[in-house]
Amino acid sequence: MFLTLAVRPDVVKGALKTALVVGSVLIVINHGDAVMAGDLDPGRLVKMLLTFLVPYCVSTYASVSALKTVLDQRDHSGAYNDD
Repeated sequence: MFLTLAVRPDVVKGALKTALVVGSVLIVINHGDAVMAGDLDPGRLVKMLLTFLVPYCVSTYASVSALKTVLDQRDHSGAYNDD
């Protein structure tokens, strides 16, 4: 169920937006001096790209957890929603 919810377009879109904003801030904080100095070796570039992965994963996990809670509550309430 986790993967099914994690690849929903609304979850992916939200996670990408979060990763872009938070990842950019983290790159400025953690690598800004190296970027300004032009010190961008391949190892640093990999670290910078991986910096986007953490907020993406956190956002996806939070969204899936929230969706599971809503779905569980709906299933246990006996309500049926056909949208």
